Amino acid sequence: MARRPHISVRMGFEERTSMVRLSDIQPLKLVSEEVKRSPKYRQIAASVGEIGLVDPPVVARSRDGQGKFLLLDGHLRLEVLRERGQLEIECLISTEDEAFTYNKRVNRIAIIQEHRMILKAIENGVSEARIAKALNVDVASIRRRRKLLDGICTEAVDLLKEKHLTLNSFSELRKLAPIRQIEAAELMIAMNNFSNSYVRSLVAATPRNQLATGYIPRAPKGLSDEQLALMERESASLAREFKVAEQTYGTDHLDLVLAVGYVSKLLRNGKVVGYLAKHFQELLFEFQRITESEANAA
Repeated sequence: MARRPHISVRMGFEERTSMVRLSDIQPLKLVSEEVKRSPKYRQIAASVGEIGLVDPPVVARSRDGQGKFLLLDGHLRLEVLRERGQLEIECLISTEDEAFTYNKRVNRIAIIQEHRMILKAIENGVSEARIAKALNVDVASIRRRRKLLDGICTEAVDLLKEKHLTLNSFSELRKLAPIRQIEAAELMIAMNNFSNSYVRSLVAATPRNQLATGYIPRAPKGLSDEQLALMERESASLAREFKVAEQTYGTDHLDLVLAVGYVSKLLRNGKVVGYLAKHFQELLFEFQRITESEANAA
């Protein structure tokens, strides 16, 4: 049996974290005064003040060899620590010095993940008041996050577990029966639209027999029963069309890529372009538009 070739895997980070002086860290972007007034910055400042630094910033060793570091991730955390007068910080050392390369692999926490973290903290004995202080929100907001998935079916939760929705969006989903919750989640994913206004529109276009037990919708102002019925039919029709489109999307996209590739190859041939320019100018123009739009999309 032939031996498999040895494949070496390059480490993305050094094996150990290191204590680095803040004065030796060069940020790659400026934290403006406007950013410092933002809710996110205040939340990080409150969290650091209450429970300390949870995630170490990510830095890379500067290529000038002078013991300096480039800050790849953690600009807000670092600025908070500067304002608190801290001189050193424990850092994770990246072996790559490109912030773009690192940041595109960072997954920002989704609200369902946050919900599970809150439940875990409460199980470990952390009070709601302390969690609220660490996240710079009120206790009522923590209670809403703790009860985030009450009334949401497990299938819909699984579909949305890594998506970024608002608290109010889950309040809207609770108005739907489980089957309709799954349909709504699939439509949000298909449309790549997770806004609260879109979820409300899905609820408004839901037939009464697909609403949650006990929920009685208010009649939208200015809409007759006939118009509401029309919205429900159009919503059902749209859902069916998405199902059909989803089934053929992969094949259609492959056909499009192959067709665009073929047209691009033709347009790299000077004789072909000259012939089209002489006899079929409109066709040449359309071919060029197709290849240009594909290049912009890429």
